[in-house]
Amino acid sequence: MTVNKDNSRGFASMDHGRQREIASRGGHAAHDRGTAHEFTPDEARNAGRKGGESVSKDRSHMAEIGRRGGQAVSRDRSHMAIIGRRGGESVSRDRAHMAAIGREGGHSARSDATRPTNGDGGFVNSPTDGLDGGGLGRGDLDGGSHGGDQGQGAG
Repeated sequence: MTVNKDNSRGFASMDHGRQREIASRGGHAAHDRGTAHEFTPDEARNAGRKGGESVSKDRSHMAEIGRRGGQAVSRDRSHMAIIGRRGGESVSRDRAHMAAIGREGGHSARSDATRPTNGDGGFVNSPTDGLDGGGLGRGDLDGGSHGGDQGQGAG
């Protein structure tokens, strides 16, 4: 904060650092004399509640706080790995859920009748595969040939 050039007198004309220094000394003196206000736990709790209510009324501000927190946490890859592991451990303890997953055989929840196929009788592996009729064939994933010489000359 800059010095008020129009009036060089008084507390308001001092720079911010000097104001803080004087206020701090006053606070210490009040505590030393025993005249400073000290919050009871209930007063402090109520003051915090009121402040929280006031801040949380601004929904866009709260959304921004949450977004920044999520971004900061997700940058820590080791922390995210721990969260994922805990989630996996928690889910895998639910034996009925794991049995249901096993019974599905790895298929999606959507019925096979509505799943796109690749033209060879197999299911399309990603949402974009098969949309243009290209899809994956049976030998596309491992690069191997499954029948015939695939156009390569013999010898």
